[in-house]
Amino acid sequence: MLSSTITNANSLSSLSSIAHTTSIFLHQPRDSPLRLFLRRRLNPISAIINPSSSSLAAKQQVYQPFRPPPSPLPPQYRSLDTEGKLNILSNRLGLWFEYAPLISSLLQEGFTPPVLEEITGISGVQQNSFIVGAQVRESLLQSNDSDPDVIASFDTGGAELLYEIRLLSTEKRAAAAKYIVENRLDSKGAQDLARAMKDFPRRRGDKGWEYFDYDFAGDCLAYMYYRLSREYNSSTERRTAALEEALKVVVTEKARDLIVGDLEGKGDGKDGVEEEIGAAVKVPVVRMKIGEVAEATTVVVMPVCKAGEGEKGVGEAPMEVRSEGEFGVVVAEKGWSRWVVLPGWEPVAGLVKGGGVVVAFEDARVLPWRVNRWYKEEPILVVADRSRREVVAGDGFYLMGGGDGGGDLKVERGNALMEMGVKESLGTVLLVVRPPRETEDDQLSDEDWD
Repeated sequence: MLSSTITNANSLSSLSSIAHTTSIFLHQPRDSPLRLFLRRRLNPISAIINPSSSSLAAKQQVYQPFRPPPSPLPPQYRSLDTEGKLNILSNRLGLWFEYAPLISSLLQEGFTPPVLEEITGISGVQQNSFIVGAQVRESLLQSNDSDPDVIASFDTGGAELLYEIRLLSTEKRAAAAKYIVENRLDSKGAQDLARAMKDFPRRRGDKGWEYFDYDFAGDCLAYMYYRLSREYNSSTERRTAALEEALKVVVTEKARDLIVGDLEGKGDGKDGVEEEIGAAVKVPVVRMKIGEVAEATTVVVMPVCKAGEGEKGVGEAPMEVRSEGEFGVVVAEKGWSRWVVLPGWEPVAGLVKGGGVVVAFEDARVLPWRVNRWYKEEPILVVADRSRREVVAGDGFYLMGGGDGGGDLKVERGNALMEMGVKESLGTVLLVVRPPRETEDDQLSDEDWD
């Protein structure tokens, strides 16, 4: 009885405290923080766990093999299934540029070039030519500079020709296509033309460049042959043949006069025989072009030593470097740690039989030329022929040691060596190579040599 009374008393006490609290709560001021908190709408609690951004990124980074987007199919092929597409390609049903998009479509479906070659008989090289050639042809159709009759000339067997001009702009593609049709060029001729047109703007500042007109495809090709002729000696048949090829394709009169003057060994006093003889004893200084090695038809692999290694480095470099087998595997007489690949320019082409070495200088100021702000701190490569050690030409340049078999290597003029009574060098300098740059700059002129 007593415990029941105590329990009831406690309950009454609890109710009293609750009533008191409620009374306090109900009599809060209108803008009190407690009333504002209770009036706030609470967001519903969800049991769904949202994935974190890191997990989404992980899912998005799952490797997916690249597949090129399919080219738009011609209307007559859009309803074909896979078997129908393969049948069209196997039997060459249509013109090459019509069924070329079928190749892209099948590649998108998962076929590989070797599998397509096995099924259709179209080699991987042909597949690429068809796809790229069709894209080039479509760009010509969209161009206002293209002649429909010229484009129609490529309808039968023109994929290989259009493939060669793929690197040109749309405007230049139209000019190149017209020239190819008018002169009936083969794929090799189209390749030379495309390279000449692509390379012409990069040669600004080179000797004779201003005489040729970039608007004419023939002039671009003529300048390529003209520039090639300058890599040969004035008395060689190769030089004459290159100038004759340039004369066949040149368009503008001033460029023709320049070529004829060089071909006949006479000119207006600026490009005569005397200058050619003077230029022959000058060491060619060339600026490497970006991608020039990749575009070269022939290359030369040569050992490299640093200028700081002195005579010892030059003497230890391999003398003989040759290519063997059908793949042209490069073989040296002994191991070497540094090599360079250069285009097969005429001055270095003869070094494939041995004796050539390349010396890397960190600063171009070691050479006997006047220093200016464009190249005074520029690294260079000096190509020398170690089989020609005798100092015989006063206007020639020779690779020399630092004295007493030590010190850095240097380049000396023949006249200076003759005055000192020096009769033998480490090698005759054939070429100076400057590194490639994104921007065009002035080439070294004859007047810059001391």
